[in-house]
Amino acid sequence: MSAVREFMTTDARCIGENESLADAARMMVDLDCGALPICGDDGKLKGMITDRDIVLKCVAAGRDPGQMMARDLASGKPHCIDADANVDAAIDMMEKHQIRRLPVISDHRLVGIISQGDIARNYSEQRVGELVEHISVRHGM
Repeated sequence: MSAVREFMTTDARCIGENESLADAARMMVDLDCGALPICGDDGKLKGMITDRDIVLKCVAAGRDPGQMMARDLASGKPHCIDADANVDAAIDMMEKHQIRRLPVISDHRLVGIISQGDIARNYSEQRVGELVEHISVRHGM
């Protein structure tokens, strides 16, 4: 069985919980990504933020992304998976929660992200097809 660490992207970067949404947006541009993990001052995962979150929950709501902090969008317990977990467990979690990116942790610290794309490049076509189908239903694709 394959472990998540074999599929994940290892150069994942966090936005600090006390950094602004403007900082998060600039980081997304610099990293050419649409989502970032939110990490606390303690280095632990606090949540995820997407470009869509910034637009809908900040800009469209008339708030200032330079004043609103990443922690303001970190709600609930973030979905994540241990680096040593089986990749099928990651796929199951992504399907269940209809998410495309899953933070990977080891010893309660972020060590990477596994995405739908990471799995698509490295896993069986049938299993990838199931994942895409389950996630795409929610996102209207």
